[in-house]
Amino acid sequence: MKHELSQTQISQYQQDGFLVIEDFLSPDDLAFWREALTEALAKRNGNKMPDRKEVYGKGDDADKSYYDNVFDQMINLWQDNEKIKDIMLDARIGKMAAELSGADGIRIWHDQALVKKPWANPTSWHLDTPYWSFTDRRALSIWVALDDATLENGCLFFIPGSHLKTTFENPGIGKNMGAIFSVYPEFKTTRAVAAPMKAGSCSFHNGLTIHGAHANMTPGYRRAMTCAYMPDGNTFNGIQNILNDEQVARLKTGDLLNDDKQNPLLYSRTK
Repeated sequence: MKHELSQTQISQYQQDGFLVIEDFLSPDDLAFWREALTEALAKRNGNKMPDRKEVYGKGDDADKSYYDNVFDQMINLWQDNEKIKDIMLDARIGKMAAELSGADGIRIWHDQALVKKPWANPTSWHLDTPYWSFTDRRALSIWVALDDATLENGCLFFIPGSHLKTTFENPGIGKNMGAIFSVYPEFKTTRAVAAPMKAGSCSFHNGLTIHGAHANMTPGYRRAMTCAYMPDGNTFNGIQNILNDEQVARLKTGDLLNDDKQNPLLYSRTK
């Protein structure tokens, strides 16, 4: 695993809001990640979460049908698959997330398998952090390509520098590819940066960086494994997101999100 970051890479991430790392995984690493994902998806049998099927799906039947063909989204696979757990609790990746974000400590928020099936719809421009149960401009995600991510099958695109100006208002992923520009019109004429990646490469992006993905215009799959990271010390903002009903019932707005069972601390500069 190519886990050492240079100061140039850190500065580039902080300026652009994203960073691509080619050949992040070794061939053996890639084989293990693919094996783990295949096993985890088979065990999950279509359930989006370990304890419930739907998280984000909403809207009328037509909207839901469209959204369901954007990608298959399986969340917190680390909680019910030991191989995914070994991958996601890797302190080396946690350190990378801390160095890029500037946080003293990093916790897992959630992992996600994002699988664009053949002929899947595009992923419209959106932000990540507004979905989550905490509010932090430093939050970020890793996105690891387990198949080649190409211009034809749904690679990511980023609006560079957008994380410096966006807020927590987010139209979400829907049918209108450009809905986010009604909220952030200053980026409507910004040139997007495509991020095609070979399998085993990765990107990190800030949760307030505007990003999206092409449709899958091929008969093959585009598999990616991702993980969202929460800087340590964050508090509950009232949004349920991945938290179950029992967890939400115990929380009040402003309570620390420091449950090591739900959100393990991966790395800390001070502990």
